[in-house]
Amino acid sequence: MVAGVTIHSTADAKAQATILTDDALTFLAAVHRTFEGTRQSLLNARQDAQRKFDSGVPLDFPPETAHIRAEPSWHCAPPAPGLEDRRVEITGPTDRKMVINALNSGAKTFMADFEDSSSPTFANMLNGQLNLHDAVRRQIDFESNGKSYKLTDKPATLIVRPRGWHLDEPRITVDNTPVSGSLFDFAMYFFHNAKELVARGSGPYFYLPKMEHYLEARLWNDVFLFSQSFIGIPVNTIRGTVLIETLPAGFQMEEILFELRNHSSGLNCGRWDYIFSFIKKRRADRTAVLPDRKDVTMTVPFMDAYVRLLIQTCHKRKVAAMGGMSAQIPIKDDAKANEVAMEKVRADKLREVTSGHDGTWIAHPLINKIAMEVFNKHMLGPNQYHVRREEVRVAAADLLNSTFAGEITTEGVRSNISTALAYTAAWVGGNGCIPLNYLMEDAATAEITRVQLWQWVRYASRLETGEVISTALLDRWTDELAPGIKKLAPGVKDGDLKIAVDYLKSQIRQQWPSDFLTSDLMPYLAARDGVAPKFLKAAL
Repeated sequence: MVAGVTIHSTADAKAQATILTDDALTFLAAVHRTFEGTRQSLLNARQDAQRKFDSGVPLDFPPETAHIRAEPSWHCAPPAPGLEDRRVEITGPTDRKMVINALNSGAKTFMADFEDSSSPTFANMLNGQLNLHDAVRRQIDFESNGKSYKLTDKPATLIVRPRGWHLDEPRITVDNTPVSGSLFDFAMYFFHNAKELVARGSGPYFYLPKMEHYLEARLWNDVFLFSQSFIGIPVNTIRGTVLIETLPAGFQMEEILFELRNHSSGLNCGRWDYIFSFIKKRRADRTAVLPDRKDVTMTVPFMDAYVRLLIQTCHKRKVAAMGGMSAQIPIKDDAKANEVAMEKVRADKLREVTSGHDGTWIAHPLINKIAMEVFNKHMLGPNQYHVRREEVRVAAADLLNSTFAGEITTEGVRSNISTALAYTAAWVGGNGCIPLNYLMEDAATAEITRVQLWQWVRYASRLETGEVISTALLDRWTDELAPGIKKLAPGVKDGDLKIAVDYLKSQIRQQWPSDFLTSDLMPYLAARDGVAPKFLKAAL
């Protein structure tokens, strides 16, 4: 019973009893009351910025922070214990089996994800916190179907990704206002585990997603300072790696590092969300229409410029420049197809390490060997901070250059429809990470499919056949493909598939696409968790 705090769900009483303690909720309420006003003002600023982009104001490097970019003397914090060598990082959701397998994978670190690979049912969020609580204390071992799951003596270093600033957590209100999903995920993990992690020679480490402005990084830094003081651990114990996965953030990398410099452990190329943001932020620009998703690779002009600038920026400031995720996963039933897929992974990791990245991401333990071999061969030390990339010159136009070969094909459009339907239905059903056609799809990749379909309709793009992409065409193909989704993604329920179909048909008819499908669809999850309609922003 904490004054002003209300829990609006009875989901998973056991996890609630461990995680939602009075002391933890008192901390959450203090964080909320201190920072919620700033969060809301920053979210409003995003909308103001989008209106400027829509009116034709071009994205550019902020003139007011030119002095920060020009000053050579400032650097970020040294690597914290366990983050000195990050050559391979495995990522995934926070279910108990995944946590154990990821920590045992042989990767250097594990990013436990409450964001794009998790569907935020309250049970998922609470049990994820419980699993990490147990993992930190080496008490996560369990048995299932006669098989034993136990942590090794030297598991990977744990990093946690909370949800983005835009998402609410409607199952918890403070003073009748839903708390931030970001602050809920951060606060529960930090409060329960920070002191234990420090005592074990590690620390509370985070991946910070979907920021669009350096002031959002300043907010995180303020949260870190407040939280360390609140529980009584030394200042600058926390480390945060920022995912550069929005187009505006691509123009503010140095500023973001500067704001977090005493807590920073680097930047990451969040490639899939970056492509999503590229389309969304330039939604009013018909010259920014992109071809099939498969043609938007890391070597196209705007992606290549983003990577080169990120590596140069990080090494200039002496922090890690982390690579991104290859979408391929092992193919068990086809050796030849598997070799082709794994060769794509190998080539991707080779591109990253030879460009100067200090580490890379994988989504499956079986890919660890490939990634580790590539980085071990080409990165002999713990990092490549010495690869300064001083020859790199990236102008604003380079970050916006979408001129490259590619076309919009019937296969590409139908693939986008299938992926959007399958992922949306799975997410509403509580699963935030699904394999489709031997690719691992999460919210970021699903978002690309959604906004591409909207973009192609909006600008009457033509298929390779010459046919114009219209709402009528996409409706017809959606109806054709929907019956096969349950075979493509086993476990999807009829009701959830209908939600996905209706949502996609609605989205392609909007003047502008919604900012995030997760914000749109969260009310379905919250309603199932028992939350009253007045705390749900979107209409069901």
